[in-house]
Amino acid sequence: MAAWFKSARTNSPAIPPSERSILERIALESLREQRRARRWSVFFKGFFAIYLLFASFMYLYPSVTPSAGEHTALVELNGVITDNGDVNADRVVSGLRSAFETDKAKGVILRINSPGGSPVQSRYINDEIHRLREKHNNKPVYAVVSDVCASGGYYVAVAADRIYANEASIVGSIGVLMNGFGFVEAMNKLGIERRLMTAGKHKGMLDPFSPLDAEARGHGQKILDDIHEQFIAAVKQGRGERLADDDEVFSGLYWTGEQAKQLGLIDDFGSASYVAREIVGQEKIVDYTPEESILDRFAERIGAAFARTLDLRAMFERLEIR
Repeated sequence: MAAWFKSARTNSPAIPPSERSILERIALESLREQRRARRWSVFFKGFFAIYLLFASFMYLYPSVTPSAGEHTALVELNGVITDNGDVNADRVVSGLRSAFETDKAKGVILRINSPGGSPVQSRYINDEIHRLREKHNNKPVYAVVSDVCASGGYYVAVAADRIYANEASIVGSIGVLMNGFGFVEAMNKLGIERRLMTAGKHKGMLDPFSPLDAEARGHGQKILDDIHEQFIAAVKQGRGERLADDDEVFSGLYWTGEQAKQLGLIDDFGSASYVAREIVGQEKIVDYTPEESILDRFAERIGAAFARTLDLRAMFERLEIR
């Protein structure tokens, strides 16, 4: 390109200065673009070579956790309990199984900080704790509440041998809810007509743009009552005679840790380190909470860095065009 441009300048004296200037700019911009393309090509080839080398190393030589000696096992349940979020039954149960099956773990602490969530996921975890306790009858499990242990979080906690909390923790909310919004009156005022077609008399009973009739409301209430009874049964199974004879316990109210102890919802006050040291008798705590593998975290960071790089390149190209 440069040779052609030099030849054009030498052999074409009749080219006006303005056109010559345009040709010079076009030629120089083309050279710059070729250099940029080569630099980016080298960068990305090197980048992916390093990534593949690291991935191969992690696959062939997975990390091995050294023996921790006798200790107290810890599993975290931190957040809203959902089927597809970070806190789900599969993840929590996986950590609990590892903790129970380790001979060096002399006790298991399930540290809970959760406002609740899915009753199904909570029930899964509750059932698995009972199964593991029966299978490993020499290994106790303790629930330790940090800030909040409500609703589904408490559903899980009652499966433990004992429950510990702080005096200011929030505990309880033994209830079930189903919520939503209704826009029927607003639609009437705006003159909007709802056109809903269903196969099945009650298929659209929770549609927010249609009236909620008494029959649909009654059916929904039966579902809530049924799940509530399951929740109450799990609490009674786990807490037994420690529960106060007070109907308010199952009303959906929640209390401070101090009040919860009076109602028999918890056993005593203490942190995870206190339980490990004073109750289990093994002050050393090893965390069994499942985490993303190093390779997964690396890949995630690589993806984020790659996206940022593309953004920066686009930004510089926009600046050059301007």
